[in-house]
Amino acid sequence: MAVIHKTTMTPGKLELLASWLPGRPWYAGSASAPAPEKAGGFRLDDPEGAVGIEFMVVNDASGERPVTHLVPLTYRDKPLEGAAEEALVGTSEHGVLGKRWVYDGAHDPVLQERLLAFLAGRAEPQAQSVSDTPDPSVVAHGTGSGLPAGLTATGVTDGADGTGIAVRSADGGELVLRLVRLLEGEQTGPETDPATTRAYGTADWNLPAGGRARGLFAVLRDAAR
Repeated sequence: MAVIHKTTMTPGKLELLASWLPGRPWYAGSASAPAPEKAGGFRLDDPEGAVGIEFMVVNDASGERPVTHLVPLTYRDKPLEGAAEEALVGTSEHGVLGKRWVYDGAHDPVLQERLLAFLAGRAEPQAQSVSDTPDPSVVAHGTGSGLPAGLTATGVTDGADGTGIAVRSADGGELVLRLVRLLEGEQTGPETDPATTRAYGTADWNLPAGGRARGLFAVLRDAAR
């Protein structure tokens, strides 16, 4: 399991996000004065132990109304080969591990694979800030449709309504793994229609005005035909 080092990152994660978020098509805060604040999250382990995986939730009150975003991040000790320029959030000096390349995890094949494994019940979520501690509040929900075998991510599209990761199954089936970037605190709805949804994940986070919310952060469903 991942070890959480009690140290510093320079620049810090929120500093990196303040520079990177305004360029995202799904960002709903103020592009001129972004103000991300940590509001929760969790981690998934890389079985190889090479890539740090964090699903960070940030509140931002810089716009017309407070909003909450999901920002999955990966941390690497060298650049991710073939990554799109916009996938790099930035670089930072870690107090223990040295220079780290920080990526939008939606574009990182290690996070993609681990998120699919989580939705299939094969990866246990871990606490965001404590080593070797599962987080039972992060839950994968299956549906009657079931999950096909051999799921592989094949492409990523960022849009105003979130991020879609194209997925292909071993039998040639096409699915979409949607990351909910603007968190709304809803657990079910059209996105979890059992006729088309294979699995979805829910988690908790802190609200901008205080209190807690719970809702969808990822949905795996059949691709539109």
